[in-house]
Amino acid sequence: MTNTKRSVTGTAPLLGTRALNRATLDRQLLLRPAPLSVAAAVEHLLGLQAQNVKPPYYALAARLDGFTPEALSQPMADREVVRIVTMRSTIHTHTADDCLTLRPLVQPARDRELVTFRAGLAGVDLDRLAGLARDLVEAEPRTMKQLREALLQEWPDADSQALAVAARCRLPLVQVTPRGLWGRSGQVRLTTAEHWLGRPAQPAPTPDAVVLRYLAAFGPASVKDMQAWAGMTRLRDAFERLRPRLLTFRDEAGAELFDLPDAPRPDPDTPAPPRFLPEFDNLLLSHADRARVVPPEHRGRSWKGNMAYCTLLVDGFLAGLWRLEEGALVIEPFDRLTRSQKDEVTAAGERMLRVMHPESSYDIRFGAVRT
Repeated sequence: MTNTKRSVTGTAPLLGTRALNRATLDRQLLLRPAPLSVAAAVEHLLGLQAQNVKPPYYALAARLDGFTPEALSQPMADREVVRIVTMRSTIHTHTADDCLTLRPLVQPARDRELVTFRAGLAGVDLDRLAGLARDLVEAEPRTMKQLREALLQEWPDADSQALAVAARCRLPLVQVTPRGLWGRSGQVRLTTAEHWLGRPAQPAPTPDAVVLRYLAAFGPASVKDMQAWAGMTRLRDAFERLRPRLLTFRDEAGAELFDLPDAPRPDPDTPAPPRFLPEFDNLLLSHADRARVVPPEHRGRSWKGNMAYCTLLVDGFLAGLWRLEEGALVIEPFDRLTRSQKDEVTAAGERMLRVMHPESSYDIRFGAVRT
């Protein structure tokens, strides 16, 4: 059921914040545990933000019915999913197929990124650098330090960090296992996606095709929302081409939102159970306007500097932070929780711990209200 009061302009139905919240939670598999495989979920979600090793595991634990860490670790070991820099120049966990297509889609953005490093790359032939770096990492997976040192031998007057960034931007470099496996450790070592997966990159999908996939996972959404998710610009033309196939709405700020006609838009009063999300979860990063998940009074409270915190959702909205300490799950709400809410959060925390840490024992503690 859609909450569709007419907007004051009369141009499109108005979707209130709670209606947007429930629609997005549904697309993000956060209203109820989804009976999907890991590969199907990662594909539907267009990848999982993965700056660190553990967040994709916690992200799927919050979303999938019957998830265990091994359910992601094994396909990663089998090279069915990989870790690679794609959206917003950040590391994502993608299916092998999406790795080979979405990376070409965002390649123009990776090329523009190098403008920031042009001073340190003066006199460097970037095509030659890409070829040399490819030969190096396909001969043997390399750490960034090893790659910097090898490239510096060719361009001793260049900035070593800029050389390594140029290699990462020009080439689809994946992190090889055991990095990324649950309960394992290992340095970040890189090779090309084509070499790791044993098949060539595929043509980039059309922007139109990716718009449809984005709306299925994050909609209803504006053009600016998708541009924020992808780290790309100039996507309005794709939305305009698709306009005859899409529905349009307005949010409470008056922004035009697009959506798939048959996508779920639940009643805004649909229950939304508490969810324990990892740092940098897709839900909090994939819209220009995050008010559908982040209340205005809590804006900016899920990170400090370059560090993001693990987040708690209550009634579908950002409501606090959590962390694991030795022997304890510590929950720090932003506002006082009712007794019923505390009971629901405690039960959700117990479920998360059973899934992610079945062999460990943790107390659940509520810290002081975080102001």
